Amino acid sequence: MLEPHEKFRRLSWTIAALVAALVPHVAHLRIWVTGLVLAICAWRLLAERRGWRLPGAVLRASIALGATAGVIASYSTITGLDGGTALLALMAALKLLETRAPRDHVVLIFIGWFLCLSAFLYAQDILTVACVVPTVWLLAAALLQVARHGQGPAPAPFRATGAMLLKALPLALVLFLFFPRIAGSFWGAPASERALTGLTDEMSPGDISDLTLNDTVAFRVRFRGPLPPPAQRYWRGPVLTEFDGYTWSRGESQFYFRPRVRHLGIPVDYTVTLEPTGQRMLFALDMVQQWPAAMAQQTWDYQLRTRSPVNSVLQYDARSYPRYQAGVQISPALRHLHLQLATGRNPRTIQLARSMRATAGSDREFTRSVLAMFHDQEFYYTLTPPCLERDSVDDFLFNTRQGFCGHFASAFTMMMRAAGIPARVVGGYQGGDWNPIGGYLILRQSHAHAWSEVWLPDSGWTRIDPTAAVAPERIERGLEATLSGDGLLQGLGRDFGLLWQAGMIWDNVNARWNDWVVQFNRLRQEELLRAFGFDEPDWQDLALVLGVGLAVMLALLSGWLAWEYRPRRADPVTASYRRFARRLARRGVERAPHEAPRDFAIRVRRLRPDLGSAASAITELYLRLRYMPAHSSRALTLLRGLVRRCHP
Repeated sequence: MLEPHEKFRRLSWTIAALVAALVPHVAHLRIWVTGLVLAICAWRLLAERRGWRLPGAVLRASIALGATAGVIASYSTITGLDGGTALLALMAALKLLETRAPRDHVVLIFIGWFLCLSAFLYAQDILTVACVVPTVWLLAAALLQVARHGQGPAPAPFRATGAMLLKALPLALVLFLFFPRIAGSFWGAPASERALTGLTDEMSPGDISDLTLNDTVAFRVRFRGPLPPPAQRYWRGPVLTEFDGYTWSRGESQFYFRPRVRHLGIPVDYTVTLEPTGQRMLFALDMVQQWPAAMAQQTWDYQLRTRSPVNSVLQYDARSYPRYQAGVQISPALRHLHLQLATGRNPRTIQLARSMRATAGSDREFTRSVLAMFHDQEFYYTLTPPCLERDSVDDFLFNTRQGFCGHFASAFTMMMRAAGIPARVVGGYQGGDWNPIGGYLILRQSHAHAWSEVWLPDSGWTRIDPTAAVAPERIERGLEATLSGDGLLQGLGRDFGLLWQAGMIWDNVNARWNDWVVQFNRLRQEELLRAFGFDEPDWQDLALVLGVGLAVMLALLSGWLAWEYRPRRADPVTASYRRFARRLARRGVERAPHEAPRDFAIRVRRLRPDLGSAASAITELYLRLRYMPAHSSRALTLLRGLVRRCHP
């Protein structure tokens, strides 16, 4: 039986490991879940310290049912990622209320490992790894404490388990590099189970302005060539064609032929590393010409749409042409689609557009006159626009006159349609932050943008950004140049050079992690095999390298263990005494393993009186040399001489 203080020590290790495993999930758990788990952990420690009785089966069952009902009420499910994690955390805490035997501790520790694994379903970034790796180490140390019944000083389990993990690291590295990769993502979790932010297939007034305070990285881009100027950095995303008077959406009908595109000028080649969005869209510079066909397809409105939601980091190569001519010929069906207006909505805007079109000489002149209206009249570009009424465009044009890019794109596009010009809203990102340390462009959620596309004779679909008429510095210098008074600079840290540089260094670390670890796929494996001399690597080459790598690592590990557990040479004093004991054993006087040196000397004196004096002298000199703080070389020489002269 363990002493009470040893039981408390073992329980402390288990609870500490379990709480550490919950840390990566705190941001995704409801406050009451985290609070209840911590409260149960604290009560269990107090109960162990003061000897309180644990709750009975009926009370435990009642608490479990209440916790389950709470999870269902908070998450609407117990099977999803968020709901399942919350339920697992609560059940682990409730398990503490019946934890007595070592087996109960082992169950809790394995639950902790499962929680560490599930943390990667939310994110696979450096911060998650930095949190999970020490927790895995702590869980291993806690398991060792349970197995050893809580004995030994605190650093000892960390030293032992740390050595075990280090020995396993080479094998894990070989498996990571050469174990065959399958298509898809192991860590992808449904977007509905995670708090993902970004553009969607709908846009209402204020949606994009809400994203401007979000500094989260949307994607990173590495260019194989010079960086395009800001005016060409329009990253096409959702194309919105249906308008109900307040909200723009992609619409249900997508059965149209894609109009032909002429790509002009010099192309731009780049690689995009896209963070999880939960949406079925990829982002590319207008106008994209090449992309991974197996990953996405281009729709009739020139979007790149994936076959399944992007629930994990995704990397793809693309080629775009900043100069292009798209859809010079428009079909009657597409013309009709892009002229539709919500019946009975925004009547003042329709009347204004038609009166302005009547005085304009052409469609192109009309677009210029609308842009001039935004530029010359008192329209304001602001991060915090006022709320709009049901007829949002009327309210914006004739009342508030304050808006973000989505307001201007929505109003411009509707005026085009009211004047008989096919038009649509395009959402995406514009600009980006250049990271000089990593040599890539960062697109954040704060770079979300909306613009218009209008169809003009002899030009086809033409991008027109009405925001540039009101705030041209937004396009040339970014959002922070326009809204410095709205607090965005302080949020992004651009006023502090060292802070901004530190942020770029940290982002570069995350980017490298994505490139080398998260995005290490079959193509990267093939590149690695080519570096080993395989011209056309296949699965057989991969299996060969994997087998050889594992064999080499196992051989090295075996050598390491053989060296670590090699027989240690005895010190000179002990070696001399053992030589004396072996000589006596050859004459029939063998020392028992449990026999103390003085007891052995007494027995030698009794069995061999002729050796009694020598045995006593050797024993006393051995004990003095073996256990005294220090000894001289002269005394060791004397001991060796006595042993040498002793001939039984």
